[in-house]
Amino acid sequence: MAIILRLDRMMADRKISLNELAEKVGIANVNLSNIKTGKVSAIRFSTLNAICDVLDCQPGDILEFKRDEK
Repeated sequence: MAIILRLDRMMADRKISLNELAEKVGIANVNLSNIKTGKVSAIRFSTLNAICDVLDCQPGDILEFKRDEK
């Protein structure tokens, strides 16, 4: 996959737990855990917006593009 999720890094930088972030964002812990570990193929803009609002960051702080090596 060319898009890498860096949510775990942002959460560590902001010293916020998965449970706390899930509660503030308004999504289930399981869904947030899947986002955090990169086990998703899509993320809603409304969810990304809420995560960025709570973590006070930009989408680019969470999402990283890495070109696939051929």
